[in-house]
Amino acid sequence: MEHVHLAAEDEDDLYSGYNDYNPTFDAEELDNDAGFQQAVRTSHGRRPPMTAKFPGTAVGGRALGTSFGSRVPLSSSMGRPMTGAVQDGAARPMTAVRAAGYSSAVARGSTFDPLGQSKGPAPPLEAKNEDTPEEKIKIMEKKVNDLIEESCLAHSRGDLQLALDKAKEAGRKERALVRQREQTGTADAINLDLSYSVLFNLANQYDNNGMYPEALNTYQVIVKNKMFTNAGRLKVNMANIYFKQKNYAKAIKFYRMALDQISNVHKEMRIKIMQNIGVAFIRMGQYSDAITSFEHIMSESPNLKTGFNLILCYYAIGDRERMKRSFQKLISVPLGIDEEDKYIPANDDPHTNMVIEAIKNDQLHQMERERKALAEKFIMTAAKLIAPVIESSFAVGFDWCVDMVKSSVYVELANDLELSKAITYLRQRDFNQAAETLKTFEKKDSRVKSAAATNLSFLYFLEKDHDQADHYANLAMNADHYNPAALVNKGNVIFVREDYVKAAEFYKEALRNDSSCTEGLYNLGLAYKRLGRLEDALDCFLKLHAILRNSSQVMYQIANLYEMLEDPHQATEWLMQLISITPTDPHILAKLGELYDNEGDKSQAFQYYSESYRYFPSNIEVIEWLAAYYIDTEFCEKAIKYFERATLIQPTQVKWHLMVASCYRRSGNYQKALETYKETHRRFPENVECLRFLVRLSTDMGLKDAQDYATKLKKVEKMKEIREQRVKSGRESSARTRREGSAGSDSGQSSHGTSAKGERQGIKLRALPGSSEPYEASPQRDIDASYVDPLGPQLERPKTAAKKHTEEDEFADEEYMNDLLP
Repeated sequence: MEHVHLAAEDEDDLYSGYNDYNPTFDAEELDNDAGFQQAVRTSHGRRPPMTAKFPGTAVGGRALGTSFGSRVPLSSSMGRPMTGAVQDGAARPMTAVRAAGYSSAVARGSTFDPLGQSKGPAPPLEAKNEDTPEEKIKIMEKKVNDLIEESCLAHSRGDLQLALDKAKEAGRKERALVRQREQTGTADAINLDLSYSVLFNLANQYDNNGMYPEALNTYQVIVKNKMFTNAGRLKVNMANIYFKQKNYAKAIKFYRMALDQISNVHKEMRIKIMQNIGVAFIRMGQYSDAITSFEHIMSESPNLKTGFNLILCYYAIGDRERMKRSFQKLISVPLGIDEEDKYIPANDDPHTNMVIEAIKNDQLHQMERERKALAEKFIMTAAKLIAPVIESSFAVGFDWCVDMVKSSVYVELANDLELSKAITYLRQRDFNQAAETLKTFEKKDSRVKSAAATNLSFLYFLEKDHDQADHYANLAMNADHYNPAALVNKGNVIFVREDYVKAAEFYKEALRNDSSCTEGLYNLGLAYKRLGRLEDALDCFLKLHAILRNSSQVMYQIANLYEMLEDPHQATEWLMQLISITPTDPHILAKLGELYDNEGDKSQAFQYYSESYRYFPSNIEVIEWLAAYYIDTEFCEKAIKYFERATLIQPTQVKWHLMVASCYRRSGNYQKALETYKETHRRFPENVECLRFLVRLSTDMGLKDAQDYATKLKKVEKMKEIREQRVKSGRESSARTRREGSAGSDSGQSSHGTSAKGERQGIKLRALPGSSEPYEASPQRDIDASYVDPLGPQLERPKTAAKKHTEEDEFADEEYMNDLLP
């Protein structure tokens, strides 16, 4: 109709002038034509006699020549040429006065308009009376249908709450519609399909929103209504809800009730219900009943899921022979997939090649690939599951599974099973058997050969046989140069040879082939770190963090790089994120304590060092820092616990025993300090420093043992002097002599060795004198009992009324070394 409308309004239309004719030729209107009547009366004064057979013929001819010929030229309104006796420029041939099919009542000058659109709008249709009950009911039915549709659309968008609200509103409207019909006396005409749709959609939406009791009640309303045909099938939906509620016994009952309602014609539906029954029996642990259902399905309509579940049931009850038979049934299930040859293009037919190219990745082919991948997953999982149990050893079981697969349509999976066998050897730490199995793939196709060589390279790399690792990495790359794992292994071999630039190139190549190769990206960051390109390394690890959001190793590398870039605040921030993932890592806690200590925040440092000590109380550096912290804060009695722990960790280090004794002396427990010094002397009888402490402490306490200790000190000093002379005489063996000649000074050397970490901590314990600072005896052979307290000097005691000492107190002579200060 639209096309006709456009043609009628076109000015150049073919029929645009047929209704515009000269009124001269309209004989029916001559009586009303004033010009014609005037022409008749002027020339003769009376009407002429009738001479022609048809009156009006001559008149028409005269009128044509006298009156209208000049007044209304025919060429003025016609666009078509004239024929016959009509003058030039006339609009149409002289065939008829009126256009065919149209009356002369058409207005002059009107165009061809069969739809009447040029005359204004058509008369309106007769309006329906919406006040009638039937019309109201129809409107209400339409509203209910619209609400059901809106509910379904909301569910498809994922807006479950809106879908439920619309379903409830549709239910209210439908009940109002039923009441309306009952009031109008048309209850027999209730739309049962509409009522069923409303209830079914409402039950579905309850189910989708997890409102299972409401969904079951709604389904029950449908099932109990005898007017709804085939409503018994909805017991499947009710059984599914019971299954979600883990009420498996009731789910099985409803599944069986639904089976009674479904005829044997619907075979596929019955098979699916029986599958659900079998799965419910598995969840209940009733494997025999599950096996009955699955065996029936495999005999009627075998499929992959049922075959796999059947193998699981036989595995659960430990039936080896039936496991084998079920595996054979599984690999013989038809997939219904055509051969891949149909996707290989032909060389001589370009049209066929275009069609093949178009369907190579269409949805049907994608579905075929997904189905095949699912089948391979089931078969591989089943083989790995049953191989260790169906024979005397897992190797024999794998061999049986490989033989079965080779005789089926899944022959390509045989190589994958062989690789799984080698990996199983690796998990059992049988590296020799794993290597032997992998070496059998050297003659296989490129894909399997590359995978086997990659695993061999990785295996030899773990055993630190870098030459073999390099060899198999090259084999893997030659078989498949785009294998990112092979490239990473090659880069690792070069990395351990310290050629970091070349190793980085292999890592980059691996990333170009597979941008998701996280191993290559991590190792690339390590290579940049070794090369000193800290910014590039940081960029690599930040990219890796975007992929592996919760990787503790990546976070630690980022924190370490920020620390190397001298940005301690960022380093601390990343370590805090790391602690949120691994809150019990003692090394990370100690690192946080070190960073806060460097920033001067001793309280935070103490907190993290304490946490680190709580999780790992054997870190000697943490123990030393905590002990030094308590000494610095004048709580020596609390430092004793940490020094005693140090004596357990390093029992041959004399300095920890001396620290314990000094802490007792500092805290005022002289008796305990003396006992500790005695025990230290018993374990290290040639330690000069311990003897000095014993001489001085025994003298101050007035003990008789002071002279004995003084004699021992003199002997030890004499032996030390002799050793020093031997050192001077034997320069060529000075190093060995020093180690043998300073039996009591080993602790001093170790204390110097641990000073580097203490400088970073800010609190440093005093180092004891060692062999590098030999004690020189006086020429008069007087006993020198002076010593240096390893804990530093005590604070000055308040003055009392006691008598002043006449002799200088050597305890007050102790020097508070700078390395004890924070």
